[in-house]
Amino acid sequence: MDLSELTSRLHAIRDANQWRRYHSPKNLVMAASVEMAELTEIFQWLTEDESRALPPEQLTHAGQEIADVMLYLLQLCAELGLDLETVVQAKLADNERRFLP
Repeated sequence: MDLSELTSRLHAIRDANQWRRYHSPKNLVMAASVEMAELTEIFQWLTEDESRALPPEQLTHAGQEIADVMLYLLQLCAELGLDLETVVQAKLADNERRFLP
């Protein structure tokens, strides 16, 4: 996955629709939160086993919501001047240091 290409494509959509004024870090965080809530809704009231075996339609829907969250986070990183791959790699290395023997 080429994150810089994804960011460019997102910015093209944003710019073509004149949405830049709405894409403040605050608004992007709130939008990502809304998408995360939509993802949560898919799993609400399911048992553990049901949550691991979604029917195809729900699995597709979950994938769409995961993508929405990811795309908003990618846009947020761009607005904050953060490189998503760098911050994820740093956090993963920190978790490895803390939680692996």
